[in-house]
Formats: sequence, C-alpha cells, structure tokens
Amino acid sequence: MKKVGIIRKIDELGRIVIPKEFRDNFDMKKGDKLEIIASKEGQIILEKFERKVCTQCNKSVGIKDKYCKYCGNKLKEA
Repeated sequence: MKKVGIIRKIDELGRIVIPKEFRDNFDMKKGDKLEIIASKEGQIILEKFERKVCTQCNKSVGIKDKYCKYCGNKLKEA
C-alpha cells in the first residue's frame, strides 16, 4: 500500500477529517458508510461500506457469506 503523506489530527471527540482529494477520488459523499478494519500488521483500513446480499435472492447476508441461510440450504440439498 502506497503512503500518500497527508497528516490529520484526531479531535477531542476522536474524529478525523478525510481530505477532499480522497473523498473525490473514492467517490465518497455525505452520509456514505465506511467500514473500519484493523489489520494484523497494525494498520487501520477504511473501506466504503456496501451492503452484502445473497447472490441468489438479494437478501442481506453477513460480511463473509455468499448466500442467505435459505438459499445456502437449498443449494446443499441439490
């Protein structure tokens, strides 16, 4: 991962401002959700959050899941 070199302070409420250049480059808008991930190497990673859905029926699923429980069970039976 390439370091870009922009430094921001954490304010008294624990917030940081994401620079406009980053928001523009990653198409971040007011109200977008970010997922905060801690890596094993000690890095904090921000990813734009997008709701995960079942590839069969479009119901919400867990972060690591490909299918909802219903569709997963149907596929196992087949």
